[in-house]
Amino acid sequence: MKKELWLKADTKKWQDKKEKITTALEQGYNTVLINDEDVEKTRELGNIKTASYGDKADIKVAGKNGEGDGTKTLPIGPNSSEDIETLKDFKGETAEYIIITDKKHEEFASQIAEKVDYIIIRGEDWKIIPLENLIAELQEKDVKIITGIENSTELETALKTLEVGSDGVLLETNDIQEIIKASEKLEEFQEGEIELTEATIKKIEPVGMGDRVCVDTCSLMKKGEGMLVGSSSTGLFLIHSESIESPYVAARPFRVNAGGVHAYLKTPGNKTVYLSELEAGDEVLIVNNEGKTKKAVVGRSKIEKRPLMLIEAETENTTIKTVLQNAETIRLVDPEGKPKSISELKEGDKVLVNTEEKARHFGMEVTETIKEK
Repeated sequence: MKKELWLKADTKKWQDKKEKITTALEQGYNTVLINDEDVEKTRELGNIKTASYGDKADIKVAGKNGEGDGTKTLPIGPNSSEDIETLKDFKGETAEYIIITDKKHEEFASQIAEKVDYIIIRGEDWKIIPLENLIAELQEKDVKIITGIENSTELETALKTLEVGSDGVLLETNDIQEIIKASEKLEEFQEGEIELTEATIKKIEPVGMGDRVCVDTCSLMKKGEGMLVGSSSTGLFLIHSESIESPYVAARPFRVNAGGVHAYLKTPGNKTVYLSELEAGDEVLIVNNEGKTKKAVVGRSKIEKRPLMLIEAETENTTIKTVLQNAETIRLVDPEGKPKSISELKEGDKVLVNTEEKARHFGMEVTETIKEK
């Protein structure tokens, strides 16, 4: 599940928080917690979900300042029943903000979770935040836990607790660089890893003309990065991006010349799609030579008729194939992470591939006997 990134920007002066909110927008934050009177001004800056203690935002938050001051002692906990009642008639999503300083607040958070969409929890001392207890208790309930943090270094702790982690974090900082770093850390955290293995090239053969697909993304790729493509869903080659200068053409680091329209492409969520299906706005998976992944958005998919080359390779368990454009700018990746042009490829060379035992049905893994030749 994708983790959420919130920014706390509910200070008094608009000018003090405008730059913070703009930075959060640019960095892809999900939600900004602001004062009710700032909701419209925030929406004018860009498309981002808003949360506030009033009725104007997308998410209405109860428990301003956490209500954890002990001034109201109720059977359910330290927060006021009047406070939670303000959420009852709200048409959008709801949240309760709780500063946790002792077991009483933890118990209240657990009980209130059944009445709201989010619980935002914050501890004055990270060592006593009962995040583990709440995650364990609430993981089967329909509520999201947002953990308050003060800097990007606390993000990983919040998101990895009990391996499940909270559903997101609420960053409270006046440091613009920390707002940027938190976004970068979250992207790194959400990058999964794919196991890449060596395969030995067994055949390189021109096969004539056909339709091939260039995948142009809205991201710039670096040396060692590309996409997993193949004629069989059980075996995909790491096709390198066009991020390398050539005597014949300028580098296009946003592009992977991925191969024939029939081929499978690995996408987020351990799914595959046919290259012919890709269009602007779709998400694809960028993979580097170490198997680390990140998401990218397709900006354009170009299908053109070009001369094609059949590439066949073997791993210990299987033979895999793909069909690529016959051009020197098309590269695979060797076990050292170096790009290798198919114009230089020869039988016996080693390249990086991803293999899996399960077959696929409409892009989803299935335990089924399917032979793809």
